[in-house]
Amino acid sequence: MKKKNKAELWLAFAAIALIYVVVAVLEQTVDSNHIMFTVLKKGAIYSLVAVSMNLLNGFTGLFSLGQAGFMLIGAYTYSIFTMPTEVKLTESVYKYYEAAIQFDTGILVGLVCAGLAAALFAALIGLPVLRLKSDYLAIATIGFAEIIRAIFQWDVLGPVTNGANVMRNYLDLTDAKIPFTDIPFPPTLYVFLAAGVCIGLIVLLINSSYGRAFKAIRDDEIAAEAMGINLFKHKEMSFIISSFFAGVSGALLAMYQYTVQAAQFKSAMTYEILLIVVIGGIGSVSGSCIASFLYIAASEWWLRGLDMGKFLGIQAPNLFRSGFRRFVFSVIIMMIVLFFSKGLMGDREISFAGLVRRFNRRAKPAKAAKGGGIDA
Repeated sequence: MKKKNKAELWLAFAAIALIYVVVAVLEQTVDSNHIMFTVLKKGAIYSLVAVSMNLLNGFTGLFSLGQAGFMLIGAYTYSIFTMPTEVKLTESVYKYYEAAIQFDTGILVGLVCAGLAAALFAALIGLPVLRLKSDYLAIATIGFAEIIRAIFQWDVLGPVTNGANVMRNYLDLTDAKIPFTDIPFPPTLYVFLAAGVCIGLIVLLINSSYGRAFKAIRDDEIAAEAMGINLFKHKEMSFIISSFFAGVSGALLAMYQYTVQAAQFKSAMTYEILLIVVIGGIGSVSGSCIASFLYIAASEWWLRGLDMGKFLGIQAPNLFRSGFRRFVFSVIIMMIVLFFSKGLMGDREISFAGLVRRFNRRAKPAKAAKGGGIDA
């Protein structure tokens, strides 16, 4: 069993490494303005926030809808902390306020601070909210997200958040450098690496003793408590960790978009992320990642022609008009939900176990032949 597990692990690492190599090659060979890179970057960001939401909803059984609010906190924290001090002092951004935070950090520190800020808010919000269950928890968390969005646009906080005005001129993907050099880091590869490291940490958490406690709470709270699991402590832990990675994904989204404004983080964004989790499979990390790329590719690329009067070489301006893409996309989602009631992956993960078994079956006859027909 140990040999099989090691073989599966090495195959998984090889597959992940291959993905990164392909992304690196694409960035060097394909025009950087191609919409494919929009799909790859946004898909990687949405993969992270979908997996963070799945940690809470799928693995712990907490129906939370506050992800957009934590992304907002992460995006604003990152933009405030990485905006150069000279930009804050020249009033090119803070035109109507005097910037209260007059220092700046690098990209990595900004990403970590974005996650910590979201986690801090989650720790405070979780104290009263996590005593609620099911629909009541969902209503409370989505209410929190809307309140946060309104507060960040409040004029009193203008010296920090710039009020309802746009935040810009902070460090974005074009400013990412290879560590200890001045060589620019390929933007798409940078997003993939950042999201991949975070998703990897979530996977390690899920497979740890804490992850097993989360699953026990999801399956049966009474039985979990009878086994000695502190329900509130583990719920709070899951909520904080999920919010941390949601904050990091908000920071990555800010880097990708080059501007941040609170009005972008509406409740519709949370519903979009929840839809990705459901399509991929509640309780499946790989399902959330696959669904994120499929969702972004379909909405941003493959069906774009439906809004422009031309699709798959067919000219039909009277049929294919603005908004028709959303109609077709909705039909596709309904079909997926009907035929895949548990999502594309259900609660399963991508596994290389079948490939390893097939290899072992082929290797055994070779060993037997070499040993004179005796199967050890």
